Amino acid sequence: MFRNRRSFTRVDAGTDTRRRSRGFHGTLLLVAITLTLLRGDAAAQARHYPLESTAGLRLVRATAEPATLDGKKGLRVTMAKEPEDQTSQQPPGQRTTGEALVVIEGLEFANGVIEAEIAGAPAPGAPETARGFVGIAFRVQNDMRTFEQLYLRPTNGRADDQERRNHAVQYSSHPDWPFSRTRQETPSRYEAYVDLVPGVWTKVRIDVRDAHARLYVHDQEQPTLIVNDLKLGGHAKGAVALAPGVNAITHFCNLRITPAPYGDARYERK
Repeated sequence: MFRNRRSFTRVDAGTDTRRRSRGFHGTLLLVAITLTLLRGDAAAQARHYPLESTAGLRLVRATAEPATLDGKKGLRVTMAKEPEDQTSQQPPGQRTTGEALVVIEGLEFANGVIEAEIAGAPAPGAPETARGFVGIAFRVQNDMRTFEQLYLRPTNGRADDQERRNHAVQYSSHPDWPFSRTRQETPSRYEAYVDLVPGVWTKVRIDVRDAHARLYVHDQEQPTLIVNDLKLGGHAKGAVALAPGVNAITHFCNLRITPAPYGDARYERK
């Protein structure tokens, strides 16, 4: 009887262990499946725009046409010429980007990641002050004049003047916070250096979280420019647009937009 009881006990303990093991592995499997589904949902939210045609785009004071640059297909975008009797709200010396947009239709963006390949160079006959401005606008409002923006000045990337190099990338918010105002009131806060070459494809990634934005260039792990006080506020939302500059020939391709929810506090100051 004693041996039988011991034998029964051992069998029962082993059965219990196997049951716990199956329960543990079942939990792990459920977690793995859940994570896979979540990753699938996130991937499904990402939208890719090859930008090889103007289909699905709204041109605002801009011209766009399919074009190939260095063997890569994309869009060639320039500012449209305005009638002579129509004047800009900004003086000519302060005009950069923001007067022309190519808006992605059917998309409302608040938080998330915007990735693209862009290139900019001064247009033929442009003045010496031309920088080949090219960028991405986001949270574009219905008036098509109010938005946040991050852009490049390609001719500044390898300039012989260090001050010009320090203005290679720029954040601005239209219409109230053009670069001329931010540079005067908070010098160097919304500008930074990165190596750029005019007319060459450049990878950019913009990570927007509430009132924060980070610009990454050339697949670098660290951001080139950090903005912790987006001027439209942390809860603004709107369209995404390609932003060509004045006196510039710009190219865009491989736009990818991955939305994210509000409330990601990763970039809040400690």
